[in-house]
Amino acid sequence: MKPNLVLWDWNGTLLDDVALCVDALNRLLRIYHYPQQYSLAQYREIFGFPIEDYYIRAGFDFSKNSYKELADDYMQDYLARAGACPLAESAVPALSLLKGAGVQQVTERGVRPYFDRLLGLDNIYARSKVEVGLAYLTELKQRGAVPAQAIMIGDSVHDFEVAQALGVRCVLQTAGHQSAQQLRATGATVVPDVLAAAQYCLNEL
Repeated sequence: MKPNLVLWDWNGTLLDDVALCVDALNRLLRIYHYPQQYSLAQYREIFGFPIEDYYIRAGFDFSKNSYKELADDYMQDYLARAGACPLAESAVPALSLLKGAGVQQVTERGVRPYFDRLLGLDNIYARSKVEVGLAYLTELKQRGAVPAQAIMIGDSVHDFEVAQALGVRCVLQTAGHQSAQQLRATGATVVPDVLAAAQYCLNEL
């Protein structure tokens, strides 16, 4: 079915911040005197939503330090360095490919000239994007858009869950925050990177 709209995830999909997130996690563990440290592959196996559960899988004990305290410290570290994160290697070619084909694109934030709308969360605790997406799709439906003709591109199981809740199709790419095995378990289409995801969308045209 022809996609008339692509919803892009930002972190780990268009923004290559995975190495920063691994480093920020390991720094947080050291600050709070935990012995464990995670490689990129190990991080991709434990990362997920809700973030509270991910922190538990990483080994944090909320009876010693609250989730809010840990999340605040993590985000202070992350935000101080996130500006230096590059776009994913194939992000601009992917965005250009879809823009050239006339497909509307939406992201949480990012490369403004490529997008029709930027959507984002207003808190640092990485809670669900569903409400934001539903509000936007409701607006589009009032103008005659069909959610079933939209595709979401992301890098996490949560992106698939958001797509399901929104009633849109989903393509997941494996260069982000979660392992290919976890992504394939959703049953979504899984591709190597964002350019392959854009090409998949165009093959649906």
